Amino acid sequence: MARIKLTKTELKAQTDALKRFQRFLPMLQLKKQQLQAEIAGISAKADAVTERERAVRAGLDRWVGLFATNEDVVAGLVKVKGVRTGTANIAGVTIPTFESIDVETKEIDAWATPAWIDDAVAVAKDVMSLQCERAIYVEQRRLVSAELHQTSQRVNLFEKVKIPECKENIRSIQIYLGDMDTSAVARSKIAKSKLQEIVA
Repeated sequence: MARIKLTKTELKAQTDALKRFQRFLPMLQLKKQQLQAEIAGISAKADAVTERERAVRAGLDRWVGLFATNEDVVAGLVKVKGVRTGTANIAGVTIPTFESIDVETKEIDAWATPAWIDDAVAVAKDVMSLQCERAIYVEQRRLVSAELHQTSQRVNLFEKVKIPECKENIRSIQIYLGDMDTSAVARSKIAKSKLQEIVA
């Protein structure tokens, strides 16, 4: 703990600092709760996307045999060209939001490929879109978790270090100033009694 000056000016500075810490602490605690709620919400959304992807993949089970026998036809039909994202702000944290994906589809010769290829391309696009959306949710969770970690550290700093430190400093200064006042009163009484002895 740093050495403090035992003066009325320092007492005022410590009292002001304590008020400031006590005013900011509830805001930090509220932000911490909001971030925790957001992380839970993001996790739920990511789980929902994973479930949707499982459902789409389950629909592919009847086509697995067709994919296996026509692997050269299916390979490289669909590629993700880019992911379109936006931004949102959660408790002061800028996070990416998923909008859509841009896909590149190989030209399909309708006469040389089986009829189910169009459906396979549509399902592949859906799966890729869901995978990209889930990746955005993972990034959101990472960013919000990093902010939560930082906010938790600040809450702990205020609760466990700064506020108790200010209270202790105020107590020490008040004791010292009280002792000085008592000492000054005692000295003035002694001086007064000596002055009365001289006069008498």
